[in-house]
Amino acid sequence: MPRRAVLALVAVLVVVVGGLVVWRSSQSTTALSHALELAPAGTSRSSWTDWEGVRREVGAEVDASSSADDVDAFVADAFGADLTSMSALGTSAGTMQEELGLSPATISWELLAQSGDGAVELMGVGDDVDLDDVADRLDGLGWTRPDDDDDVWVGGTTVLASVGALTPELQHFALLRDRGIVMASDQAAFLEQAVEVAKGDADGAGDLAGLAAGLEDPVAAAVYSGDYACEHLAMAQADDDAQAEADQLVAAAGGVHPLTGFAMGLLPDGDVRALLQVEDSDDAPDDADARAGLASGPAPGQGGDFADRFSLEDASAEGRVVTLDLRPREGEYVLSDLTSGPVLFATC
Repeated sequence: MPRRAVLALVAVLVVVVGGLVVWRSSQSTTALSHALELAPAGTSRSSWTDWEGVRREVGAEVDASSSADDVDAFVADAFGADLTSMSALGTSAGTMQEELGLSPATISWELLAQSGDGAVELMGVGDDVDLDDVADRLDGLGWTRPDDDDDVWVGGTTVLASVGALTPELQHFALLRDRGIVMASDQAAFLEQAVEVAKGDADGAGDLAGLAAGLEDPVAAAVYSGDYACEHLAMAQADDDAQAEADQLVAAAGGVHPLTGFAMGLLPDGDVRALLQVEDSDDAPDDADARAGLASGPAPGQGGDFADRFSLEDASAEGRVVTLDLRPREGEYVLSDLTSGPVLFATC
């Protein structure tokens, strides 16, 4: 082949390979993983609710013009379907709709990111939310307007109490118009730090974002750091008899390795996916086998068997991540039940 033709072929291959890399990279970014990239580094526990997805799941027609009662009724219906157990806004929905001009009826998604330093609520907003109107409402209700539009609106407990039934996480606000995000926290100083992350001026929770991408687009999800998962999902949460039974079951399964991350999400088809990340990819296949066995047997500390709650549809390992695909039994709230301990198949 002539040299010129070879060079042309190489150039084409470079473009194609580069395009594939970009395409694959873009496919790995989900709404949840993007939201986690905007959350502060050091986030150990995050709770996700895709409110657009929730509205689709229950067939709700609520919007910016809906009454507070209609919004509260929508949230109640969604709660009954285990779609809102990860939300921090459920009890605030009607008041938010009436007083603030944004609520679970209009926001796109919600992420509550928590760490030892503080907690921040992130809300994605689209055309259904007029942030200029939200700003005017905050001003009229007593929040202190910042000098710059995207800085922190300071409120506090007194302002919050004067508005009505609102979660403490809504004490202080930041309206990031160019990013389509509203942020809130019960600590003004922590919110200021979180805003820097959302603006791209500080690092976010990229480690959790990478893991969460494996959930694809869940309607609701919890994503934990390894330290948090190993403490709060541990069998140490159970009584002595349950711990002794768990030790025997883990030994019989061949043992497991400590987790460096954990995520569980409720998918749009009603299935639940659990992602369990270990430190070494060489350990993941063995962990997949062991944790699949544990997820198919007794549930000490929870009562009964896991098979009473769900069927294990698939177990696999890729890289450092073990994936368990679960199909909940009718009437079982798998996501809300198994994102707090003790959870044997998530033990460290």
